[in-house]
Amino acid sequence: MFFKSSATANCIAGGMQYGWTAPVIPILESEDTPVPIQKSDIAWIENSYTLGAIAGVPFTIYSLNKFGRKNSILIAAAQNLTTWILMAFATSVEILYVARIIQGFAGNVAFVSAPMYIAEIADKKIRGFLGAWVYLMMLIGVVIVYSVAPFVSIAISSLVGAIFVIIQLVTFPFMPDSPYYLLLKNKVDAAKKSLERLRSSKDVEAEIKEIADAIERQRAERGKFTDLFTVDSNRKAILIMTVLNGTQHFSSISVMVMNLHSILDDAASMVSSSTAAIIFSAIMLLTATISSSMIDRMGRRMILSISSFITGISLTVLAVYFSVKNSGIDVSSYSWVPVVAVMVYAGAFKYGLGIVPIVMTGELFPTSVKALGMTVADFMYALFALISVYLYQFLINAYGMHVPFIIFATACLLATVFIIYYVPETKGKSLEEIQLMLKGKMYSHNESKLSVNA
Repeated sequence: MFFKSSATANCIAGGMQYGWTAPVIPILESEDTPVPIQKSDIAWIENSYTLGAIAGVPFTIYSLNKFGRKNSILIAAAQNLTTWILMAFATSVEILYVARIIQGFAGNVAFVSAPMYIAEIADKKIRGFLGAWVYLMMLIGVVIVYSVAPFVSIAISSLVGAIFVIIQLVTFPFMPDSPYYLLLKNKVDAAKKSLERLRSSKDVEAEIKEIADAIERQRAERGKFTDLFTVDSNRKAILIMTVLNGTQHFSSISVMVMNLHSILDDAASMVSSSTAAIIFSAIMLLTATISSSMIDRMGRRMILSISSFITGISLTVLAVYFSVKNSGIDVSSYSWVPVVAVMVYAGAFKYGLGIVPIVMTGELFPTSVKALGMTVADFMYALFALISVYLYQFLINAYGMHVPFIIFATACLLATVFIIYYVPETKGKSLEEIQLMLKGKMYSHNESKLSVNA
């Protein structure tokens, strides 16, 4: 538990950065703002984070292979601390741009290296729960920034974010590195000692051999970028992660988190946007916590399909409400509808779509291309975030609030079908067994041999 908390402490700060614009932009637009901004600056402040994430992709690939999972997490933490300092003392919008770009850059490294680290140190029986912890920490960060930032100065809220980063920088250097990474670097003794610490046992020979055998088999496969698309199992993993990451953002999560106040204000909501934002983030945290405790029992596919379907329905309700409102019909008697729809959305999304993909990202790729695969998946995540936010801003200005939500709802409902028929169930399977499954094979525990599916 301590390894997990220390590895993901920076993700709390990452969550604060992800949700930072919603409560802070109203402060920046106020008369006593510490950083004067124009209306045109808002979109750039929101999207500079995503642009930084995309720019950080090449470094993430290099860092994971050169410095390892543990050191990459620490590098991201150091970068994050720098950004909180910049934001605390910012006097111009240009400094905010720089800070947000570095935040996105660091976030790319952190949200690839932390799931990879956890997937490689966790016992397969609880790997789903531990992998979900990354998003739980991120959601805690969103709750904190929604609860703190509207009521204190930007400097104070930045200090709160910096505290979590400092905690990680102080504690995580003492954590063991990934046994997978150490074996990849032929550090057998170090890998054994690492696994002994992680399992709190000296009896790790069987697991070390299992990891070593998996690595040796995967070393026989080329570990080049092109392997992600030329090897059937890797190509299937890329397709799955592209669809899941695309669905995450075309379910409107970035739009919601970054624009929740304006969405509810436009809906003439019966609840103040500040209050709704806190409730929204709290619901996400609660349902993600419930999901993380069930993910290793119910399975990834069932949770994903339920989440995607209900998310699509809640977005459909929201789209219908805005369509009716924009047609000129008086909807004041139904101001509760968007509030309920948004809250149902928060729970449904974080129950599955908002938490399972990051778990599966650490499971689907073999060791030989894991850093490449997870970084490409994260790149797609950032790219879809950028597209969804820009598409939202364009469509609401050109056609009205209902149009983007019709698109988002359709994306979720189509993804439900894809999940049911194409996404494999990885519950209770070792990383090696998952690779065999993606290759069209299965492992029989009873017969202790490989067999090809008929």
